[in-house]
Formats: sequence, structure tokens, C-alpha cells
Amino acid sequence: DSARSGFSFKEIKDYLECYRSGKLTPTQVAKNIIAMLEDCDKSTPPLRAIVQWDQEQIMLMAEASTTRYRNKCTLSCLDGIPVCLKEEFKVVPYHHRVGTVYLGTQPETEDATVAKKLREAGAIIIGVSNMHELGTGTTGCNPNRYHKIPRNPYNPNHFTGGSSSGSAAAVAAGLCPVAIGTDGGGSVRIPASFCGVVGLKGTFGRISCHGSLPLSYSTVSVGPICTSVADAAIVYSILAEPDPLYPYGLKQPKATLSDMCAPDLKGLKLGVDWTFFKACDAEVLSACEKAVKHLQSLGASVVEVSLPEMEEARVAHVICILSEMRDFLQPDFNKHFHEMNLETRASLALACQFTALDYIKANRQRTRSMRFLQETFSTVNCILTPGVPCTAPRIYESDLLTGSSDMSLTVRSMRFMQLGNFTGIPGLVVPIGYSTAGLPISLQVMAKWWDEAVLLRIGLKLEQFRDQTKKPSIYYDILA
Repeated sequence: DSARSGFSFKEIKDYLECYRSGKLTPTQVAKNIIAMLEDCDKSTPPLRAIVQWDQEQIMLMAEASTTRYRNKCTLSCLDGIPVCLKEEFKVVPYHHRVGTVYLGTQPETEDATVAKKLREAGAIIIGVSNMHELGTGTTGCNPNRYHKIPRNPYNPNHFTGGSSSGSAAAVAAGLCPVAIGTDGGGSVRIPASFCGVVGLKGTFGRISCHGSLPLSYSTVSVGPICTSVADAAIVYSILAEPDPLYPYGLKQPKATLSDMCAPDLKGLKLGVDWTFFKACDAEVLSACEKAVKHLQSLGASVVEVSLPEMEEARVAHVICILSEMRDFLQPDFNKHFHEMNLETRASLALACQFTALDYIKANRQRTRSMRFLQETFSTVNCILTPGVPCTAPRIYESDLLTGSSDMSLTVRSMRFMQLGNFTGIPGLVVPIGYSTAGLPISLQVMAKWWDEAVLLRIGLKLEQFRDQTKKPSIYYDILA
């Protein structure tokens, strides 16, 4: 519990305090959310965080939760907590559009595993959130008729980041303290960084992807976007376990939160490759260097490491993710080409240029990179980098009509993200401050496979570095 003065985001504990004290019921909270969702759609410009929601569904879940609180038989600490899921997941009764205009023509009849688990935990699913079309970009820019462009709550003239764009915007705007995204090239961590909230990408296979569109089967992990590290830990502890329907995570070790609340960071070694670390904007670098010093002041030691072949790993990750997406989307590319955004067409057309040899070489590189990381993690507990090298980019008028395709920005925003996707290690981004323009800046912590517990332990301490939390310019206080 952090006793901070000034603005702070509402966390799971704030909702639980209201419910347990009787100050508010989940039903009252649900009514507030419905009013806010209506307001979001009417505002100028519209927030476009949640793209499908259903008043009746929200009220049904909320009333069931209210009854459980009254009878003192709640299901978990997510009971009555509002959550949303990226449109990449199947959620009954919404359309599984995955950011397109042509998929999900009928409402879903079966939940993805994460949606099912959230329901079983008593959460109130407030709807599905906006996303970059087919997860093919890092801005969140999706000009098609069902989606439009989600706005960054810290500055509506800037992008949210993608591809889990609406998930990050919904959390930063206060609509829900928890959202679920997928991350194949930074798609949880980039929008969380740009929108000033916490984003966790689990180890590859840790949280089930069953029921999400299998766009890239070797790079994508699922993870929560939350208002705090503690909330990310709660959601992680509920979602992280083997799923018989998802073979990649069957052999995982048990998820723990061991030592997460240790009073300091004594004994931890934080690895930094300073050449890699410093490839970011000056404001980002300055904030991140200070945050590293803060972690040192809590007893951790900073160890200089060398991350070899990062350029090779970067290129190999692009070859893997685009080749797999192209393979999966081949029928769509042939049949629905004219219904896709221009940027999606360009990305999939680029993917056509890769050969089987490229894909094989890229996977050999993956084996090498994983071996390098094994060696690195034998000497340090984690690797620190900035979250994203820059702050959220501006939205231009033309983006609203034709979308945006800026390859150099895509490549740049993924710079610190790709290692985690390529090798499957977990990563956590925590907001640590703001640029002079008031846009959020984050630090990223990555750890060895299955060691999310150390990320959360460091993340809790990293949160204390930020002396204030700025209130987003679009913010709804659901508990007011």
C-alpha cells in the first residue's frame, strides 16, 4: 500500500474496500460504468477504448457479484472488479473481429480461456477493447468503421500505442483497473508505456492463448494491463496456470509470488547493457537512469552485461512474427485484401518476401539468443531497459482517414520489446515519470523464463520512484 498525496489511479483494493464496507455495490459501479461508456462514445474526440459492450451483460454480472457480497461468499479478489479484454479474444456474446471489419460476423458462443477464468473469478467484463487491425502495428491506429482511433488519455492528440490499444486506454482513463492484452512484439508493454500504466507480458506459454486468434504462434504471450504492479500480480496469479487446450504452457512450473513483498532489493543483481539502454530519447534516458539509481538505493546491485547479436535478434523476430502471421492470414490476404487497412496490407505484403530459408535462419538465431540469455541470467536476476525509446507519437488528420504507416516508428517503438517476444522471457513495464510535454515514460524489467515473481518484486519498488502520478486529461472516477 502506497500512501501518496495527490492523484492516484483506482486499484482493485479501492473497489474491494467500497464493496466490503458497503459504501458501493458492484451493481452501482456497473451503472456508473455504463454511464461513462455512453459518455466516452459521445465525447469529442471519442475515446474509442471499448468497442463492444452490452448493458444487459454488464448488469447481470454485477448483480450476481452484489448478491455474493451480500451473502459473504465472494469467488476471488477479482469479484465485482470491472475488466475488459482485447478484441483478439473470444468473449461471449461479442463479435470476435480482431480489429477487422470482416471477421466475427456472428456473436461468439464460447469464451477464450482467459475470459472464462475471469468470469469464474467473479469479474465484471465491461466489454471488448479496441486493437490495431490483426495486431500488425504499434500505434493503435485503426481507421475502419468498427474501430476508429483510440485516444491516449494523457493527451487525446496522441496515439495509445498498440496493438492492445483500447486495453491500455481503458485502464488509463479509469474505466476499469484491469484489462487483458496479447504481446507478440510489445503489444501489451508499448501501449501500457505510452498510456502511463503497468503492463506485464508473461513468459511464453504461461497464460493460455486458447480462444485468441493464433496470429503468431511462437512470439505471442498474454498479459494484464493494470493501474498498479500489485493488481498485475493479482491478475497474473489467477490466470497463470496450464490449460489442457493450450499445449505450449502444459509443462510450466507453478506460478509463485515468492518474496514479492520483500522490504528491499538486497541480493538482487540488475543487468544493464548500457549501449543498448541508451538508444532512446534524452528525456526517456534521463528518467530511466534515475530510476535505476533508485533501485540501487534499495540494495540491488547494477551489473554491466553485454547482450550480443541484438540486431540479428531484432531482424529474426520480425521474420518470425511476420512469416507466422502471413501463414495464418494467407486466406484472408487473398479473400479480404480490399477490406484491410492499408498498413495491414503493406505489412503482409512485406511478409511475402521472406523465404523458408529466412524463417529457418531466424529460428537458429532464436536458439543462439536463448543460449546467450541463459548465460546472462546465470549472473544477474533481471535485465533493465527503458520501456519505449520515445513517448506516444502525435495523431495527424490524415491518420484518421487512411491510417498511419511509419516503419521507422514501428521499428523504434519495438526496440526494447522484441528480445522478450523472440526468446519468450517475461517483461514488465512500470511508469516512472513524464516528459516535459506531460506524456508518460516507463522502465522495463525482464527476467528469466517463469520468473515473473522477481519482476513483480522489482516493479513494486519501481512504483515508489515516481513522486507523483499525473491525472490523465481523460479520466473517469467510477467510484466517485
